[in-house]
This record gives sequence, structure tokens and C-alpha cells, in this order.
Amino acid sequence: MRRSLRLRRWQKDALDLFEAHPDRDFLAVATPGAGKTTFALTAALRDLAGHPHRRLIVVAPTQHLKHQWAGAAEEFGLHLEPEWRSSEAFPSDMHGVVVTYQQVAASSRVLRGPADDAFVILDEVHHAGSERAWGEGIFDAFEHAASRLSLSGTPFRSDQNPIPFVPYDFDEAVAHYTYDYGEALRDGGVVRPVFFPAINGHMEWTTPDGTAMSATFDDHLDRTLSSQRLRTALSPDGEWLPAVLDQAHGELLRLRETHPDAGGLAIAMDVEHAKAVAALLRTRHGVHAAIATSDDPLASERIAEFATGDEPWIVAVRMVSEGVDVPRLRVGVYATNTVTELFFRQAVGRLVRWHPGLRRQKAFMFVPDDTRLRAFAGAMAERRTHSLKKREDDGEQVAVELDELPVEAEEQMSLFQAISATPLADVDPSNVFDDAHPEDLIVDTVEDLTLEIELATPPPLAGASAAAEGAAGTLTVSRTQRKRELRQANTDRVRMLTHLTGLTPEVVHARLNQEAGIVRIGEATVRDLERRLKLADRWVDKA
Repeated sequence: MRRSLRLRRWQKDALDLFEAHPDRDFLAVATPGAGKTTFALTAALRDLAGHPHRRLIVVAPTQHLKHQWAGAAEEFGLHLEPEWRSSEAFPSDMHGVVVTYQQVAASSRVLRGPADDAFVILDEVHHAGSERAWGEGIFDAFEHAASRLSLSGTPFRSDQNPIPFVPYDFDEAVAHYTYDYGEALRDGGVVRPVFFPAINGHMEWTTPDGTAMSATFDDHLDRTLSSQRLRTALSPDGEWLPAVLDQAHGELLRLRETHPDAGGLAIAMDVEHAKAVAALLRTRHGVHAAIATSDDPLASERIAEFATGDEPWIVAVRMVSEGVDVPRLRVGVYATNTVTELFFRQAVGRLVRWHPGLRRQKAFMFVPDDTRLRAFAGAMAERRTHSLKKREDDGEQVAVELDELPVEAEEQMSLFQAISATPLADVDPSNVFDDAHPEDLIVDTVEDLTLEIELATPPPLAGASAAAEGAAGTLTVSRTQRKRELRQANTDRVRMLTHLTGLTPEVVHARLNQEAGIVRIGEATVRDLERRLKLADRWVDKA
């Protein structure tokens, strides 16, 4: 567990502002890769140290991020259960839990009691406005929390579902602290400069009513035809997408000469499209790309394996959109027809995370030269160029209106037919949206922008086994991991006893639970599970 921590200047400033804030609600917006998790956990630890009775509840967008938050919390000596379910009692031997927004919507009444006077972290809080039920669930569950710290990596507008606990000025959410991409680049050693090769093309397709169309990305089209043009470009059967993948892979190979485990991310439209993109990488470059899709129960494991490995490519469908920490990602291909500023910024955020030990860290997001994507990329490139050249900020950037492409009816899309898509020219990634010289792109960590603080001691927990605790009073392994191992060991013993005694698993479980004094395995503490395991071992010896 960390006893001291070097905070970046923005983290310390935000922490000071948060602790001096008189209200229960605080919204911090910081660019992806800047260290929002460290800031939030530092704030939570300091609060819990002063209020040992309080619980910590983290709400994250995805299952994968639940485990990522729990792992990060362990480094602060805070034990969070990412596998808690509403059918179980709130864990007494943990500081709290990590849940998803979907879980909160389904279990708001169950969480309402444990959340009373709790410290709540709402990660990527804009998700609470995605569905009305999610926002209502968040309000219902955390209405009486002692402190609600909301985080976002992207400035966002309100939609038709205002987000609970977030202040608004007309339709704009108002952050209490903001640290944007330009500031992070100017500080140095925080985020990477990202460049946007925007690739034009000539597309031909047939509309649902049978009209033959052809256009480049320079041609002005209405929203429906723009959607069809983009889908045509992204078709794996055309020439545009394979050519862009070729350019992106070539850039990745160049980067891997100095960054051997540098990785690439292709963001696909849907599961079938992801498989087709992976097939193109395999047939054209001999690369077996990992695939992570939202409907795959093993997607989180695939992302974790990719993050710690050295494979060149991962193809994802709404799985690596935000919060996922894969610092080795240096190249992206935006091969999805989701065209909103929020999603685009989230996708680019996967490429900005700083990798210690590297001097030059350019990253590249290859995008269709669609008008909307060009505007989003241009806005970010402007912030990047101004920061790299140390120019004065001219004030706040004008917000770009969100522009969601309309979803066409299934019967219409079934009649839509992509015919051909041809890229118009190769693009030199180093020159796109860029008037900075290579020597200007050397970004080093600025040491005087970090401050060291002493961390408080986490409050003690019930149900901790002396054998599993170290001399400093912290677990020598993750408490979540220890509980998982003990649950599996208990399950193995039940199988063994079922075989040895001829009793049913239900009978064996019930007897062990009764002798150990627990109701259900899911509610047992580490000490309970260890006691139950010893009882099972004695039974095995006698059998």
C-alpha cells in the first residue's frame, strides 16, 4: 500500500478545491490519461481516514472498469469488492464495492441503505444521463450519501435526461474543476500528442429506394446520405478500409522500432464488422488481432491480456471507449459509424496515456475524412498544436454541437447496398493537422509540476484473517483475490465431499454453512471462508 504519493499539480489543486468545497457534490473534468483515478482515490482515502465508519462506493461504466478500479484501490490500501451482487449482504470485510450504472439502476433500493453517509465516486458520470432509469437509479441510491465525487474525461452537454448531482448552466454541465488536453500537453509528461490522418475516398452505393449514388467525403450530403457514405467507406468489401488498415499497420510497425510493444486499436461498428476487420489484418498482414465486443463475457479478460502483452492489434466494439488503461496503444483506426463528439473524444482518449521511459510519444488516430469527424479532430489538433508551440490560450474553445447519425430502420438498411469505396490518396501521418516540427514534439516530465503528499491510513476492517494480513496491517495479496481463491477452494471441497459421501451438493453446502455460521458463500468474509474451508478439510479427512 502506498504511504506517500506524488500528485501532479492539477491533482493537488483539484484535491484542495474538493476538500474546501462546501457542498456534497463535486464534478471534476480531466482529459483521459491525466490521472482522475489517482485523484479520486486520494480524496476518498483522506475522507475515510477521518470518518472510519463510512463506506466507499464506486460506480463505473463497464464490468471491466469495475475490476480496474478495485485493483487501483488496492494500491491505496482500500479494499473494494467488484463482484458484489444485490442478492448479497453488503461486504463487512471490505471498504466498499464497485458497481456499474446498470447495476445501480436495477438495485437502487438495495444500495440506498449502505450508501447512506457513504463516499461515492461516479466515474464517467455522463453515463447516468444515457437512460432515464439510470439517472433515476443514481439519484435514488445515493440521495443521502455524505459526498458525491463525479468524474468525466470529456466535457459534455445535457441531453434530454439531466444527470443527478451535476450542476447545469442552461444545457451545459458546469465542472468545479477542469483540466483539459491542452493544459496536460503543456505540462508535459502527462499525455501524448495525437495526430489525425483524415483519409478521403470515392464511394458508390445504392440507397434503399434503389438510387445509385457516388460521392467523396468532400461532397456535401444530407445526414441520411452522409450516414450511407460513411458505412460504404467502412465496408470490409471495399478498398477504402483495407487501404487505411494498411497505412495504420505500417505506422504501427514504424513506431514499434523504438517502442517494441506499441499497439493498435481498431474501433468497429458491430460484432460482425469487428470480425471482418480482424480478418483483414490477418490476411493482409499475418496479424491475429484480439477481439473485444460488448456481448462477449470474456471481453474484459481479452483487454487485460492485450494490455499486458505485446500483440500488435485489438479490435473492439464499444469496449475500449473510455477509462480502459492500455498505455501501449499508439495507433487507432476509427472504423465506426458512431459520429458524436463525446464518443470520438473517448476513443481518442485511449491513445493519449503517457508511457514512462519514452521520449517521443506521437500517437495517430486514422479517421474517415467525414465532415463531422474532421471538425472533432481539428478541434483537438488545434489544442495540441497550441500547447506544443507554447502559444497563449485565446480562451475557451467553442463547443461543437453533438451530431448523432440517425439510425435507419432495419428494413431500409436491408435495402442499402455498398458498391465500392476507394481511398483517393495515401496520407503521411506526420503531416496531418500538424504544423509543428518533430523537435517540438519532445515532451518530458516536468518535475516541478508534481507534489508529494503523505497518505492517510485506511480505516480498519472486520473479518480480516491474521494469517492473510501483513505486519503493516494490509493484505499481502488483494483481498478480492483472496476471497475469490477461498470461494473456489470451498467449491472444490464441496465437489470432493459430494463424491466421497454420496450427498447432494445442496446438502453439503448447507451443512458447511451451518457449522461455519454463515448464510451464503457470497456474503462470507475472508475469515468465514477460511473457517469453512478448514471444516471441509476435516470432513474430507474423516470421509
